[in-house]
Amino acid sequence: MTADFGVVVLTMGQRPEDLQRAIASVLEQREVDVDVVVVGNSWEPTGLPDEVKTVGLIENVGIPAGRNAGVDHVDGDLLFFLDDDASLPDPYFLASVKGRFDSDPQLGLIQPRVEDATGLEPPGRWVPRLVVGDRTRSGPATTLWEGATAIRRAAFEAAGGWPDEFFYAHEGIDLVWRVWDAGYVCWYAGDLVVHHPVINPLRHEEFYRMNARNRVWLARRNLPVVLEPIYVGSWIGLTVARVRNRDSLRAWFGGLAEGMRNTPADRRPMKWSTAWRMAKAGRPPVV
Repeated sequence: MTADFGVVVLTMGQRPEDLQRAIASVLEQREVDVDVVVVGNSWEPTGLPDEVKTVGLIENVGIPAGRNAGVDHVDGDLLFFLDDDASLPDPYFLASVKGRFDSDPQLGLIQPRVEDATGLEPPGRWVPRLVVGDRTRSGPATTLWEGATAIRRAAFEAAGGWPDEFFYAHEGIDLVWRVWDAGYVCWYAGDLVVHHPVINPLRHEEFYRMNARNRVWLARRNLPVVLEPIYVGSWIGLTVARVRNRDSLRAWFGGLAEGMRNTPADRRPMKWSTAWRMAKAGRPPVV
């Protein structure tokens, strides 16, 4: 029997308790059949339940490539990607997600609301729209918090999967843009909850370099030529206004130059109708 969901859990094996919690929350889902694989990024997964498949990658290939590595190992017309430090507090979470996909064939991707299990206030960047407002309010998703993502396999394949070469940073935006361009709608479900701890991310120079490089690659992979400089220019302005540390700015502009110098794979400029649909959804793809 084909599973309802192919579930890919990505881990480096450094958070064993969190990983066990994540897996258990998936296996405890009711009214759906799940086919689960744990992908170990530079780690051979061990000590997991017998019904869970494993894929061990020799080296750390990055977050998007790690997720992609698990897809062919699971069945299901729906895919669910879960980070090892996230979990599903509601045993009917996936059943609800499936019901929404079943009732709306244009729905391509769903991101749930993210809450900290201890009650800490989540950052606004976890709500995938330009104006956060009420986090419980559902609506179109124009970016993505990637740690718990449900997507039709057909939409995932049409988008070309996660962008392997990004390694980390902005791979969710790339996926969302391409799902929109494939004719689907991406949705933020403010009434569906996933747990993930609020962690202050470490803003090191490598972060700033990857952030800038991938901003450029987003534009070069996905935007019509005339929109590329508008998108990159808007982020240059925002970064200069926000970042005060000179070393961080130097790393950011180094990444910007790297993105300009190196051509990303699989350029597919989105249709102008897609840019218009995204603008109507609340965020034109220029900022």
